[in-house]
Amino acid sequence: MAYEKAEIVTGAAVLAVALGFAIYAAQGAGMGRQPESYPLSASFRSVEGITVGSDVRLAGVKVGTITSLELNPETFFADASIQLRNDVQLPTDSSILISSEGLLGGNFVEILPGGALETLAPGEEIEDTQGAVSLITLLLKFVGGGEGEAPADPAQP
Repeated sequence: MAYEKAEIVTGAAVLAVALGFAIYAAQGAGMGRQPESYPLSASFRSVEGITVGSDVRLAGVKVGTITSLELNPETFFADASIQLRNDVQLPTDSSILISSEGLLGGNFVEILPGGALETLAPGEEIEDTQGAVSLITLLLKFVGGGEGEAPADPAQP
């Protein structure tokens, strides 16, 4: 009889710890109460490495997420919809670019605030954008020595 009570108490303790861990993990993943946000848009030449749900960061701090990515058939650019926290009011001359966390890290969207006094209203577009830079393209340019450069002639003094 005492053996069964010990099993029940141990099982209850394991369930309580599992539930506590699940709540902690959900809060860490941002599944708790979300701050109020407003939409912005931007058009990129390339959104390589960015997907719906990617982080939007300002000074390294997550301030929003990418909510949709679609190809614009008229401009052949990728149109991104962004949800930005209400407490972050961006100047109208801000720029947005796709950055990498490092050689092996993922990509994220970075906002560089401008200096204008006016702020972007909900639904407006960030005009100054820079798309993703392909690491392979950069390496090929480096290995190839750049375009248009003539090799040095060793016979010339």
